Amino acid sequence: MKIVKYLIVALLSISILAGCGTSQSTGSSGNSSSEKENTLSGTLNFYTSQPDMDQQKLVAAFNKKYPEVKVNVFRSGTEDVMSKIQAEKKSGNVQADVLLLADAVTFETLKDEDLLLAYKSKQAADFPKELVDADGYYTGTKVMATALAINTNKVKETPDSWDVLTDSKTKGQAIMPSPLYSGAAAYNLGVFTRDDALGWDFYKELKKNQITVVQGNGDVLKAVASGNKAYGMVVDFVVANAAKQGSPIKLIYPSEGSPVITEPIGIMKNAKNEKAAKAFVDFVLSKEGQVLASSLGYTPIRPGVQAPEGLKNIDELNVLNAEIKQLNESRSADKEQFTNVFGK
Repeated sequence: MKIVKYLIVALLSISILAGCGTSQSTGSSGNSSSEKENTLSGTLNFYTSQPDMDQQKLVAAFNKKYPEVKVNVFRSGTEDVMSKIQAEKKSGNVQADVLLLADAVTFETLKDEDLLLAYKSKQAADFPKELVDADGYYTGTKVMATALAINTNKVKETPDSWDVLTDSKTKGQAIMPSPLYSGAAAYNLGVFTRDDALGWDFYKELKKNQITVVQGNGDVLKAVASGNKAYGMVVDFVVANAAKQGSPIKLIYPSEGSPVITEPIGIMKNAKNEKAAKAFVDFVLSKEGQVLASSLGYTPIRPGVQAPEGLKNIDELNVLNAEIKQLNESRSADKEQFTNVFGK
């Protein structure tokens, strides 16, 4: 009987040990399953106003980390992207998952329309609070100031004021982007016209001085770099990049100050691939994403990542600004007034 008893105890011990082994195996399998669940895949629809080459490099870097996510890109000027979103909203089927557009005012519009998903990325924990939406609906990704550009072959005396664009000596020689197309230009319009030293008189004088109005900042850059125009109102990073590549162009931050946009990123409320959208936001705001932004010629928003050569960090800039809510509420009226001044 004792032998039988010992056999039973031994069998029970083996059974218990086997059970423990099974439990460990299940735990390992569970981790593997969890890892599979965390592997991102599917399609991500990315709407942006970034230049083509820059968004291609951003998507390529993201795909290096998440190769199973297929990123579809719609790229155009901020105002065009917004028109597309509004059309999709009207049809009841907004396609975008994640947006990266020019300025905070644009995102305030989407926020007011309840089109955005609140997401506070841990990657933005140390970002300047004034550059991050307090409710988590959007986060700045970089710092882009609008400044003056001159063609160094045509301009020998370097200006230091926006007044050069309204000086009769430069009549017909300047160019600027349209606020009806460019989000940065729309933001500039709101800020400049609320500045006591500039106001709507500044735009009336620009019109009087026969400034040329084109769609985007890229068109301004081409005109000044080619010598077709001598002066331009344009975002700083495109000028710095062109100068590095040997273009006869120089960047000047006017003494009165510069409007600054932060090209925020945000997620659409009904994003079809929310996990991938959050991962994309995290990547853009991460040190890796911000180093990439710097390598593309942008001033990063993340503390500790240095601005490229030729550009100023946010704390070095004389920033012209206005209250975001007021800019948002008046944007349509500002554009209408701009059309009244310049014509269609």
